[in-house]
Amino acid sequence: MQCAIHISTRELNKETSSPTHTQNMALERQVRAKLAGKRDPQLEKDAQEWIEAVLGKKFRPGESFEDVLRDGQVLCEVMNKISPGSIPKINKSGGQFKMMENINVFQQALKAYGVNDVDVFQTVDLWEKKDISQVTSTIFALGRTTYKHPEWTGPYLGPKPSDECKRDFTEEQLKSGQTIIGLQAGQNKGATQAGSNMGAGRKILLNK
Repeated sequence: MQCAIHISTRELNKETSSPTHTQNMALERQVRAKLAGKRDPQLEKDAQEWIEAVLGKKFRPGESFEDVLRDGQVLCEVMNKISPGSIPKINKSGGQFKMMENINVFQQALKAYGVNDVDVFQTVDLWEKKDISQVTSTIFALGRTTYKHPEWTGPYLGPKPSDECKRDFTEEQLKSGQTIIGLQAGQNKGATQAGSNMGAGRKILLNK
């Protein structure tokens, strides 16, 4: 009787755990495939060429984009070029925990430099290669942020972000604007006049 129970339990475990494990593996493969589909080879190429230009050296031959960046050393070197001394120590050896530490200090240096938290990839995105597209996006975010630092003279990555447009209006100008809005929202003063006012309104808002 005990033997029968033992076999039954073993069979039960086999039926409940193995399919679940298989399903999890299948789901992980699907997720990885979906994330891989988000990757843009051209953006990765641009990011790589920018990093190479910043460091003045090429990626290690025969290694993929993510494999070169995975231990965090290259990323830390880039950060120190852009912001000297921002990462005092870069681990060159010591196992995976030391390499992941490189990634962590790079992330901290990014935020200190002005990169938004939401633009910084998670450690697993790179170390476990879960989302390399996010790593690429972070590199571009760093490239955009360099434009805000006049001490950095290039090379740059991507177009310069548009500056926030701030305007100061006099009280008379504000009253004039209210009059235009009133004419547009109120009685119809004629298609020509309404069209003229609407166009003027857009010009004021868009003019830099």
